[in-house]
Amino acid sequence: MSVEKIMKEFSDYVTDVQLPLEGIAVGNGKEILYEQHFRPDIPRNIYSHTKSFTATAAGIAITDGLLSLEDRLADAFREYVPQQASPLLYEIKLKHLLTMSSGFGKPYLMGKDRRRGVGLPDYMKYMLSREMLERPGEHFVYSTADSILIGRMVEHATGQTLSQYLYDRVLEPLGIGFPIWENDTQGHPNGGGGMHLKLSDMMKLGQVYLAGGVWKSKRIVPKEWIDMATRKQIEVEEEGNEGGYGYQFWIVPEAEGYQAAGSFGQVTTILPQKGLVVAVQCPERGDYDRVKKAVEERLIGLL
Repeated sequence: MSVEKIMKEFSDYVTDVQLPLEGIAVGNGKEILYEQHFRPDIPRNIYSHTKSFTATAAGIAITDGLLSLEDRLADAFREYVPQQASPLLYEIKLKHLLTMSSGFGKPYLMGKDRRRGVGLPDYMKYMLSREMLERPGEHFVYSTADSILIGRMVEHATGQTLSQYLYDRVLEPLGIGFPIWENDTQGHPNGGGGMHLKLSDMMKLGQVYLAGGVWKSKRIVPKEWIDMATRKQIEVEEEGNEGGYGYQFWIVPEAEGYQAAGSFGQVTTILPQKGLVVAVQCPERGDYDRVKKAVEERLIGLL
């Protein structure tokens, strides 16, 4: 069965059962093969899908020789390190932030907290004053703060805002405009969320990764980085995530692939064995579990 036929049947199913889905698209490493929208196609908050874009910026900076996986957070922001700081704080490296294993041991600066003003006016000062509960690198704890700190390390290394660096190196070459993006009160983009993109632009990151980092004959993302970022770097001790976590990508062994995923169902799934990328955007007041099950069974399972 062709991709177009499978997609048309899936789109009919979405309409018939009123599946809470804003849009869905399937593409390969060069083009979109099928795209269907059930609501107006406008840029929307992709939430934690943003994390995979931030990690990509870090990967490019590493390849440029500006950053290293072994770089320590405290070395870049010495002025924020409190007196009598825990020795463990000095052990936090970029690679620990990328794998959500900073050692802070709790979810920090998640959406609800940021909306309440937690951590303001200075997220860096706030985070470096938190208690260290674990040794960095030992335990996965999903925390948007780790992604925010990745973004700050990219900014420190490149001398640009995260949004400008990402635009220059990734978004503009992919034909994506400068995005609306949540910033903190000091003007630093949130490396963990808040980027607004249309479905077709959101999924381009997955298409580039599928193509080994190349877009229209131009190298966008280093191949070595893709290989590292999309394989399991750390175990995830929670049901439903047995595949583990890479560098700000979820590993999905049942689909033989990996995902960039944001709250409520802003998800790009890369399927290297099938040579395809599947992307969905969903409303905040929906039921992503229903969407996820339908996509897995009625779409990915048939492609």
